[in-house]
Amino acid sequence: MATKAQGGAGEQDGPPERTAPTIQTVQRAALILGSFTVGKPHMSLNEITACLGASKATAHRYTKALRAANLLRYDERTSLYSLGPQVLTLAGAARAGLPIVAAAEPYMEDLVRRIDETIVLSVWDGESATVVRSVDNTDHMVRISVRVGSRLQLTSSAQGRVFLAFLGPDQVPTLPRSVRKSPELLAELEAIRQHGLSVNSPAVNGVRTIAAPIFEGDKISGTLAIVGTTATVPDDVKSPMAQALLETTRALSQRLGNSNGAPVAG
Repeated sequence: MATKAQGGAGEQDGPPERTAPTIQTVQRAALILGSFTVGKPHMSLNEITACLGASKATAHRYTKALRAANLLRYDERTSLYSLGPQVLTLAGAARAGLPIVAAAEPYMEDLVRRIDETIVLSVWDGESATVVRSVDNTDHMVRISVRVGSRLQLTSSAQGRVFLAFLGPDQVPTLPRSVRKSPELLAELEAIRQHGLSVNSPAVNGVRTIAAPIFEGDKISGTLAIVGTTATVPDDVKSPMAQALLETTRALSQRLGNSNGAPVAG
């Protein structure tokens, strides 16, 4: 009886001699996929081999299997690999499952009703602000939509600057040293910490964005932004619209565990 019970447990969990190779396979596949970054979206087989720390034949077997699963694609012209379309599906599902998305949803809907402008939720993906939810305004003649999955400029977008203001320097390794020393940028980041808001008005497209941080505990976990035209969104951080955004992000931050809902520098 004891032997059968042990056998049943072994069948459920997998014999150690079979489980270990399976775990190694998953770890190696994850290592390959995780080696691709925004700064390095293409890799050669030699680079993947070096990353994997295995033979070239082993690396080739893994890339072949990942290509079959649409997790990798291969360009015969350049002999380079890149992430495949299935990764986009997984990324979308991962973003939709983030706790902050569900928590922010009612706050975003309420803010749209109050100000009738597009509201955008972004999170930090390790390198930039990435849009995970967008609720469009519906009553304006000009309707602004922001694509979920969009990666926003780090230093020129309102959302990116909010993250720069509250993330620790070690969390923003891609920020160039020259930009970090920019007096204009440093002054802007200090103003964001003071007011809890960032306003961005690119001259090229007539769109204006106001962004504010969302905190979980005392750490920034996202940004909420109003996106509209320069005709409908004021550039004053003390405007009723900006203050409505700030009230919303503070209430959401309190919902997520920030004790006072106020900005806390990272």
